[in-house]
Amino acid sequence: MDQEKIGKFISEQRKLKKMTQENLAEKLGITKNAVSKWERGICLMDMSLLKPLSKILEVNINDILAGEIIEREDIERKSEENIIKLTELVNLKSMKYGIIGMALFSIILILISFYKNTSMESLVSLLCAYNCITFLSRYKIKKDKTDLLAGLMFFISVICNTIGFILS
Repeated sequence: MDQEKIGKFISEQRKLKKMTQENLAEKLGITKNAVSKWERGICLMDMSLLKPLSKILEVNINDILAGEIIEREDIERKSEENIIKLTELVNLKSMKYGIIGMALFSIILILISFYKNTSMESLVSLLCAYNCITFLSRYKIKKDKTDLLAGLMFFISVICNTIGFILS
């Protein structure tokens, strides 16, 4: 999604309605700074604001996501493009949260292992299990074979580590 194009579009439509950023923010129940960030292309609005924003600006949601008024003959094509771009945006956010979660989980496990004086083998097994779930979940969404391969590799690591733990 072209954040700058969307931001310029929102700004233009707001000005056509003779509204200030503060007026728009007040109607949406958000801060003026949030509207400013959208219009400068720094970030996109929360998707839950799309419908009320489209009503206030009296434009279609697809127009906002495209950053332009869409001609009637292009509506179907642009709608499909917008859905694909939104899906990609959601996938990127979920990957970011997965990486942050994995890092926090790793730090917590390392701290626990030092505090309880446990072996790192159990931590490796837990981290592999977490990564296995993360990659297989991403594969389920994206259908990327790299994620499937990584998930299966981590699954094999968990199995081998568990067998080693049982036998020792």
